[in-house]
Amino acid sequence: MTPAEPRTSYAVRVSRSGQRWKVELLAADAGDELPVLERALGEPGDGWPPPFVVVVDSRLYFVLLRHGPAGMVRALISDATMLEWVLAAEVVERYGIGVDTEGAFDDDESGWPGGDLDVLADDGLPAHELRPIVTADDIWADEMLQRIAERLGFAEELAAAVAP
Repeated sequence: MTPAEPRTSYAVRVSRSGQRWKVELLAADAGDELPVLERALGEPGDGWPPPFVVVVDSRLYFVLLRHGPAGMVRALISDATMLEWVLAAEVVERYGIGVDTEGAFDDDESGWPGGDLDVLADDGLPAHELRPIVTADDIWADEMLQRIAERLGFAEELAAAVAP
């Protein structure tokens, strides 16, 4: 990787205190250990809204995890059809995300998001506003996350955390 090339895979933890965002790089490469990512969330009840962990894997898809009510983990995967990737398959299986591999593709074979599209609603990005971002056929997963970060206000912090 040359200094000018962006990371293609990474894991970050995103938290907010008031209006101030904090983005911490957890791994310079995408994590493939789901229990490690779940532990990075911290304990349920660590602030409101709770922090979340995002993994971008090879720019192909991202996974977002966050604590929900009673400490359960809420999960979103930008492309639930990426089952040949270890992390994607684990997320789909562990969180019971339905995947219709027969009907999951549109004419240009783009996959579909799965899981909790309202996972960022408490931050101001409800499902109806998140869906167009995660279903865009013309952008990579890291670009989807960048759009989410811009929308929520942590784009600068994300860029600094994942800079090569």
